[in-house]
Amino acid sequence: MSVFDDLVGQDTVIEQLRSAARAADGLLAGGTGAGMTHAWLFTGPPGSGRAVAARAFAAALQCAHGGCGHCDSCHQVLTGTHADVLYVRPTGLSFGVERTRDLVLRAASSPTGGRFRVVLFEDADRATEAASNALLKAVEEPSPRTVWLLCTPTAEDLLVTIRSRCRLVLMRTPGTPAVVDALVRRDGVDPGLAGAVARAAAGDVERARRLAADPEARERRREVLSMPARLDGLGACVSAAARLYELAEAEAKQTTAALDEQEKADMRAAFGEGATGKGVAKAVRGAAGALKELEERQKRRATRIKRDTYDVALMDLAAFYRDVLAVQLGAQVQRSTESHDEDVRRVAGSSTPEATLRRVDAIMRCRERIAANVHPQIAIEAMTAALYLG
Repeated sequence: MSVFDDLVGQDTVIEQLRSAARAADGLLAGGTGAGMTHAWLFTGPPGSGRAVAARAFAAALQCAHGGCGHCDSCHQVLTGTHADVLYVRPTGLSFGVERTRDLVLRAASSPTGGRFRVVLFEDADRATEAASNALLKAVEEPSPRTVWLLCTPTAEDLLVTIRSRCRLVLMRTPGTPAVVDALVRRDGVDPGLAGAVARAAAGDVERARRLAADPEARERRREVLSMPARLDGLGACVSAAARLYELAEAEAKQTTAALDEQEKADMRAAFGEGATGKGVAKAVRGAAGALKELEERQKRRATRIKRDTYDVALMDLAAFYRDVLAVQLGAQVQRSTESHDEDVRRVAGSSTPEATLRRVDAIMRCRERIAANVHPQIAIEAMTAALYLG
């Protein structure tokens, strides 16, 4: 067993990180530490395992055995409880300068018990311009035993001055056989289902796991993929847009509701709600401000989750038209919408490759409009009309 076992189809990356962990051992022993550096940038497409790789590397740096997966340090890092590993994942659409400055200050501390002070910053591309400048200062002048692990989809998502000071870890999209193997061997998924969801997820391991575990997620995807074949008029376009909006909103609400309620209950308990004794009433009254701040953070998180949910649905539609184009051009490629082969062939036979490319462009414009704060239902209606008109 190793902390790197959860990385799927990333043999080159695993070897790179193991080599760096060995170099870190040499650095702590008084050597040069060649092969180890203070800042790392993990990049790769969604589902490739950027954050998984960064967390595994953090565990390997804290482990005296290079990430054995058995010791207390490995367990604490992997469960998010290690005192010398700071975990940052923006819950909103951006990460501001004040929070970044606080993070830089905490990162500058010496390790309290571990070998390094490690900062694991997921979605670092969400840092604002001012926040990125504050982060640059920390990366330029790091503390001796502080290691920054930044995760972004591409290296270009960070300031060039930051990425030039980081060592790049490039994650690749895992192949379908590797994803199937992981689902069957590690998660106990039926091989038939594993193959279907692996193809549907197109290399996104986490999405494949969600599809395998959640029949409702599979049904939502099926409904999204059935929409193009039903667009036979502008009325159908409006109805399809309304249904897509409804599906995304319901999924986002389901995701956020459980998280929000649990966080509120934990905060009330922390302030003594339901307890008795001296000072409890005053503490409970003081919770009002903290609860209001929590609710604001939850609203920002809900906005992000909604956008992410829309994006998944739109990328499923893009995959449908990618398969349409493959059929039109006679390309012998693996298709992620095999369960909708009849619809794909019907749409392919009734249009041209040029029209299909215009439809893909319409989906991409919809993504951009939603990201630019256009109301999702309006953006989706414009998209479905463009899909109908070709």
